[in-house]
Amino acid sequence: MPDITVIRNAHTVVAYDAARGGHAYLNDADVAFDDSGFLHVGGRYDGPFVREISGRDRMVLPGFVNVHCHSGEEPISKSLFEDQGTATLWGQAMYEYSTLIEISDDAVQAALTVMLGDLLRSGVTTFVDIAGSHECWLPTLAQSGARAYVAPGFREAAWHVENSHRLDFKWDAARGRDAFARALETVDAAEAHACGRLGGIVAPAQVETCSPELLQEAAEAARSRKVPITIHAAQTMAEHEELLRRHGLTAVQYLEKLGLLGPDLILGHCIFIDSHTWTRQRKAEDLDRLAASRTSVAHCPVTFARSGMVLQSVGRYRRSGVNVALGTDSYPFNMLEEMRTALINARIAGGTVFDVSTADIFEVATLAGASALGRSDIGRITEGAKADFSLIDLKHPGMQPVYDPLRNLLHCAAERAVAAVYVDGACVMENDRPTRVDYDGALAELQAVQDFAVRRLQANDPRGRSASELAPLSLPVLPHP
Repeated sequence: MPDITVIRNAHTVVAYDAARGGHAYLNDADVAFDDSGFLHVGGRYDGPFVREISGRDRMVLPGFVNVHCHSGEEPISKSLFEDQGTATLWGQAMYEYSTLIEISDDAVQAALTVMLGDLLRSGVTTFVDIAGSHECWLPTLAQSGARAYVAPGFREAAWHVENSHRLDFKWDAARGRDAFARALETVDAAEAHACGRLGGIVAPAQVETCSPELLQEAAEAARSRKVPITIHAAQTMAEHEELLRRHGLTAVQYLEKLGLLGPDLILGHCIFIDSHTWTRQRKAEDLDRLAASRTSVAHCPVTFARSGMVLQSVGRYRRSGVNVALGTDSYPFNMLEEMRTALINARIAGGTVFDVSTADIFEVATLAGASALGRSDIGRITEGAKADFSLIDLKHPGMQPVYDPLRNLLHCAAERAVAAVYVDGACVMENDRPTRVDYDGALAELQAVQDFAVRRLQANDPRGRSASELAPLSLPVLPHP
């Protein structure tokens, strides 16, 4: 007998409606699936099956597609620099502070496992991990059961902040070229991986840390392999001003000139375009360039909101025809919290509650992400699509009372109501824990890993500041009386 599972009489299924090209509620429905995908979505399923799951008090939700996140040292960065920033770099903390965090090679797997667990716990079934290549990367991703794209970063220039006021670039073209070659080897290995759930993305790290020649060669390498490209671009005002200084162009204009814009390109963040109120262009041409080329944007609101920065706005980008997808970037690796922040920030930046709706943000986290990756078989529940989905507990206190379950999930319950997550028809998260990797064991390692990083802060800081200067506690510590 085929290894088919049926969810019987689901209270609500967020199903894909091909007629309108979007999601719709389907009530009191059966969903049948196996490892090949969804076999039945709708009324009574009378075919063969091996196991049955009660859909009573359950919402069946398409898996979220996270197009931009970072493992590496990000999971150990929690609580260090959230209140810090470099005033002369528009308050952005990334350039001066993120470069101080050091993680040992033997701690990378624990950090990756924690990120994986947090993503799965918030309903993510597909994600793009932009990080440095390491031996445990592909094996850990494959073991987790998730659908993952590895994007090994490479660049020719490293950031250096001089005396907390000037951003400099230290160029090493040979090192960048070597990293590019190794990145392509990792991309090829992911594409050929036996599990069938891994893919590769060519990822020149930042638009300002790669030469135009390397950017163009990276795009050629990606396009010859028919894999996506992703680049951090228009992510900070420091980068925006640097590109104006070098080329007299915004990031979008520069990438268009180099021939990189296109439907296979995902721009990380893409906040500071010519129409952003912080820039000096006071034009509105970059959105048209993005829309005409069908370039996607990876919107990651939480980490930038921490630095007081916001995309202006999700609704405006979408109305201009730009495909805006969603990423978590760094911690808390919680897609539902990211969606809530994206919605609220958009309404503030757009100056109206009507800038985006709950349905819009849900589409950004599912269908738009699938489109950015060139896929029509994920981010939706329909016959023939991959069986990637979550089961939401409608009896969870955060989901009660139920009028509109998606609004309850995004605005109230978040990941706390995610009961289980499936990828390729297999359960990869249940009872708030991933089922195939040792999440709790990895969590137990993180304190020692962060303690090591904190001890190394002073040695890694060009100015030799102590950890207490670089990362002061939120409150003073009183001595015992």
